Amino acid sequence: MRTLISLITVAASIYLLLSLVLYLFQGSMVFLANMPGRALEATPDDIGLGYEDVFLDTSDNERLHGWYVPAIDSGGVVLFFHGNAGNISHRLDSIAIFHQLGLDVLIIDYRGYGRSSGSTSEKGTYLDAQAAWDYLVGERGIAAQGIVIFGRSLGGAVGAWLGSRKHGNDRPAAVIIESSFSSGVDIARRLYPFLPVRLITRLRYPVAEYASQLDCPVLVVHSRDDEIIPFSMGQRIYDAVSGEKQLIELRGDHNAGFWLSRDYYIPALKEFLDSVLQG
Repeated sequence: MRTLISLITVAASIYLLLSLVLYLFQGSMVFLANMPGRALEATPDDIGLGYEDVFLDTSDNERLHGWYVPAIDSGGVVLFFHGNAGNISHRLDSIAIFHQLGLDVLIIDYRGYGRSSGSTSEKGTYLDAQAAWDYLVGERGIAAQGIVIFGRSLGGAVGAWLGSRKHGNDRPAAVIIESSFSSGVDIARRLYPFLPVRLITRLRYPVAEYASQLDCPVLVVHSRDDEIIPFSMGQRIYDAVSGEKQLIELRGDHNAGFWLSRDYYIPALKEFLDSVLQG
C-alpha cells in the first residue's frame, strides 16, 4: 500500500508539474519568432517585386515592421497575417500569388518577430492587427471595402479577431481564414488530451467564435491532409459563419498545402476575390 501511495504521489506531482510548465511557458511554445530566425532572409525584390518598408506604431507604443507590395492596376489590398513561426521574409510565395491576382499586399511582423519590437502575446497580436488596419485606412486612405483580411494558421486567428470588430461601413471586403485552428483550447486538447486544458490554456484565440461574428463574406481554406491542425477545425470555423461563406479544400500538409494545391487553389482564390472586390 505504501508503494502504491508513493507511485500515485509521484504521478500526481509529474502531472501537476507538467500542467504548470505548460501554463507558464506556452507563449514561448506557440510564438516561434526564432524558428528559423528573426533575421529577414529575403525581400520581395528577390522575386522581382517592388515594395516599401513600412513601420507602424501600435496603441501601446510598439514599433512594427512590414512591407507594402503594390500591384499594377490594383483591385484591392490584402492585409496579410502570417503564422506562428518565422517572419515576413518566409511568405514570398504567398505575396507573389496575391500580386499575380492584381492585389496590393500589406504584410507585417507581429511584435517580437522579424524587425518588430516587443514580445509577443495574444493581446499584442490583436493590437498589431489593429495598427495595420489603421495604417491602411488612416494613412493610405484605403476604403474598408477595398481590404481583404487574410490569415494563415495563427494569422487566421488574428485576422478573424480583426474582422469580427468591423461592421457596417467599416467592414472589410472579406476575411480569408486559411489552415487555422478553431480555438486555442481545441488545439491544446488535441496535443495534450490528458491535461486540464481549459484551466491551463492562457492563449485562448477563439477563432470559431470570432468567425460567427463576421459581417462580411468569409473564405475558409484547409487541407484534409493537415497534420498539425486537423480539417475538422477548419470545418468548425466554416460552420460557425452565419453569413456568406465558401470553403476550399486543399491537399498536402499544413505548411505546403496551398502551394501543392496551387493548380486549383489560385483559380478558386481569384474567383472569390473577384466576387468580393467587384466594383
